[in-house]
Amino acid sequence: MKKIVFLSLLLSALALGELFAQPPVLGGDSTLVIENGIASYYGRFFHNRKTANGEIFDMEGMTAAHKNLPFGTMVRVTNLHNGKHIIVKVNDRLPQNSKRTIDLAKGAARKLGMIQMGLAPVTISVLKHENMARLMDYYEDDVPGSLRLRMYYEPIAVEKDTTVIFAWPDWEASYDSGG
Repeated sequence: MKKIVFLSLLLSALALGELFAQPPVLGGDSTLVIENGIASYYGRFFHNRKTANGEIFDMEGMTAAHKNLPFGTMVRVTNLHNGKHIIVKVNDRLPQNSKRTIDLAKGAARKLGMIQMGLAPVTISVLKHENMARLMDYYEDDVPGSLRLRMYYEPIAVEKDTTVIFAWPDWEASYDSGG
């Protein structure tokens, strides 16, 4: 009996591991990605109640709860398991100790194709570079550790040889020679 329980737990763990080990399916501009993590969804219990910003929660809406993003922020959430993506507005808060990255309204989760599993590996992106600049201004020097805010309009090519990355430019030689 113990062997059967152990095997069923092992198979369940492997199935979940396989779901989240899928190769990422990215679309759009990867320089706009601000966070990777796990999405969940919420619905009926909170339906028609006030969200953290005072709006009435509609479980069939295209809204989300996030730990840190300012209310009203529009983000693209991409399901890395199936490549589907949606745009949602942040209007609620997740607890700071939550293991989830974003909590979607049930309607948004349905469009993302994650109702069956309840959880999905996701990337969260801003829609434009201007939005990235606004977030950087909003947080100034106090950016939450989970967010990646940067102003790269083009992907940056990095040499594999680390001496190229960390080598000082030859400006000292040209300065000393008067050139």
